[in-house]
Amino acid sequence: MPPLALSPRQIQRAHALTWAEVDPLRHPFELDEDAAKELAGRVVPLLPDANAAEEKRWRSLDPVTEFLVDRYGRWACGWNWSVGEGDTDGGVVGAWCCADDSVTTADATAPLVVAALLEWRAWLEDLAERFFALAPPSNSAASSMDPWHWERACTRLVTVVADRTQAESGWYGHCIQVLEWFLAYNGIDEERAREIVESAVGGRFGSWIAPDVAVVETVSSRFARTMGGNR
Repeated sequence: MPPLALSPRQIQRAHALTWAEVDPLRHPFELDEDAAKELAGRVVPLLPDANAAEEKRWRSLDPVTEFLVDRYGRWACGWNWSVGEGDTDGGVVGAWCCADDSVTTADATAPLVVAALLEWRAWLEDLAERFFALAPPSNSAASSMDPWHWERACTRLVTVVADRTQAESGWYGHCIQVLEWFLAYNGIDEERAREIVESAVGGRFGSWIAPDVAVVETVSSRFARTMGGNR
C-alpha cells in the first residue's frame, strides 16, 4: 500500500522536522541586511490582515510558511514556533508571538516574520554547535561511548531547551525532538532514537514547569542506560 500523501499543513509542522531537514550544514542559509529587507517585501503580500488572522488563526499564515519552505527548505517551517501557546505550541522563538497578537499592518508584520526566521535559524545553528561539542570522540563509535558522555549530553540539552522555551506550554515536545536530533546527529536511526528518548523521558516532563535537578538526573541516567542497551 503506497504511503499517504501529506497535506501542506502536515508538511509544515515543525514538530515533525527531522535533523536531516534542519541540519545547517545540509541547508546553507545567509541573509544580510539588504536580503532581509528584500525578503520582508516578498512576505508583505502574503500576510493576512489582523481580522483574518484572528478569525482563521491556524490557517492565516500558511501562505507565509509555504513561501519560506519553498524558498529555503523545510527547516524554515519553524519560523513561528514561538515560546508558550503561540501558533505552534512550546517553541523557542521570541520575536513572534502568534497570529492573533503579532499580525498588525503588513508593513509592520513582515519584518517580524524575518526576525523570527532568523531567530529560529540561529537556534538550529546553536544546536549544531552543541551537538558537535557533545558528540563522541571522532575515533569512538556512538554505541561504545562511555555512558557518562551520553548522560552529560542529555543533561545539557534538556537544560538548554527548558531555558530557551521557558518551560512553558508543551515545551517538552521540542525537548524530546532535540534529543532525537542529537542521536540522529550521531548516526542513530530514527526508530531507535525515538525508543531511547521515549524510554528516558517517559512522561517525566510537564507543561509550565521546568524539570528539577532530580528529574533531569533521572532522565539523563535512563537516556545513557538505554543508549547502552539497558532498560
